[in-house]
Amino acid sequence: MDVRNQPQPQDQGRDGGAGRDALFDAGDRRTLAEAALRSITASTARVRGDDFLRILVRDLAAALDVRYVIAGRVIALPDGTEGIRTLAVWGGADYLPNMEYGLLHTPCQDVTDQTMCFHGCAIQADYPLDTLLVDMGAESYIGMPMIDTEGKTLGILSAIDTKAIDENKRLLALSLLSIFAARGAAELQHQDRETLLELRVAQRTEALRAAQASLVEQEKMAALGALVAGVAHEVNTPIGVAVTAASGLSGYADRLLAALDGQKVSRAELVELAGRVKAAAGLVEQNLARAAELIGNFKQLAVDQGTEHITELALLDYVQGVVSAHSPELRKAAIQVELRIGADSRVRLAAGKVSQILSNLLMNAAKHAYPDGGPGRVTISASVVAGTDGPWLLLDFADDGIGLAPGIREHVFEPFFTTKRGQGGSGLGMHIVYTIVHQLGGQVAADSTVARGCCIHVRLPLPPA
Repeated sequence: MDVRNQPQPQDQGRDGGAGRDALFDAGDRRTLAEAALRSITASTARVRGDDFLRILVRDLAAALDVRYVIAGRVIALPDGTEGIRTLAVWGGADYLPNMEYGLLHTPCQDVTDQTMCFHGCAIQADYPLDTLLVDMGAESYIGMPMIDTEGKTLGILSAIDTKAIDENKRLLALSLLSIFAARGAAELQHQDRETLLELRVAQRTEALRAAQASLVEQEKMAALGALVAGVAHEVNTPIGVAVTAASGLSGYADRLLAALDGQKVSRAELVELAGRVKAAAGLVEQNLARAAELIGNFKQLAVDQGTEHITELALLDYVQGVVSAHSPELRKAAIQVELRIGADSRVRLAAGKVSQILSNLLMNAAKHAYPDGGPGRVTISASVVAGTDGPWLLLDFADDGIGLAPGIREHVFEPFFTTKRGQGGSGLGMHIVYTIVHQLGGQVAADSTVARGCCIHVRLPLPPA
């Protein structure tokens, strides 16, 4: 029922009709309203969101001396109709559990139509299909919509009692409900904006994560592509020598056959030709073996980087293979690599992850450690230590280059941080190292105590056999 259609106090004739009494009652009502307003404002001043609504319904129930006060949000129900999801319900002595109910055939439906609704008595008779009113033993109802700044009804604020509400309480209730319904609408609108902002932040964050993951994968493929190019160039040299030697070998064989077909052949000539054939065959064998070694190292590295399978590694041989696969870049940068790994050291690890860590550390040294060119030396040390939570592999990667300034060391593992911006540096190499190490449950850090160069400490847990 619209409050504008209700009879005014003087029309109801409940107070005997004395003008001075009406003025006195109006003054009393104003004083009571102001006191209630100050009290509720003070108790809710420093709280927000659902906490604000919980305190509000409790204090409104006390100020209005009613059994129930409900603050609820308008929602869409599964059947397509509108309903209310309560955010705070005061039930006389304590808070009641929140609930959902449909708006159809309820006084709340009138409220959501942005109508101030007042039923001083017989509310169940006015809404006979509202079973919730029956369950509450409701006799009277006052409701106010919570409307946002764009004119949309976000929720309702209603006071329900098990006894009739007289005109004096009606005016007080409408005054308080109208004030705090506006504040409640502001809280709901703030929640909606926060939810929308969180959703947008989550979407942007997920998009950034996807983009970053894509860039990391691209960087891995670019590194592998550079490795392919380097290995291809490196393989060309021994294959070219083998081809040349094979061509010479063919010529020596022709000369040998011609000499044998002749009427006279000297022992010295045969010995010379045999020696040339042997030397050429040795060159072919040696260079093809070198090419096979390079291709084998590259094949192993390429296959490993595509798998997370845990396998047992002869650590020295495996690291040597990774270093050999990068020999073209290392030779170009005039970097020598020294391995300090026990010949009998064997560990169980995800070989692909280890190769990616070493590959990025080697390429980082080749690109950044010697900006003015080598020669340089990289030392890779590894050892297995026992810990309270199982064995760990300690891997130290050190170079004798320019090192890391404090301002750089603090950011070296951050994505997209590079000292060669605009010179081909992506800033992802060391971030890939950091990501892989942490995926394996380990730790990685740049040593701040070294006097020269850069030292990266990697600590990886070793899975049980």
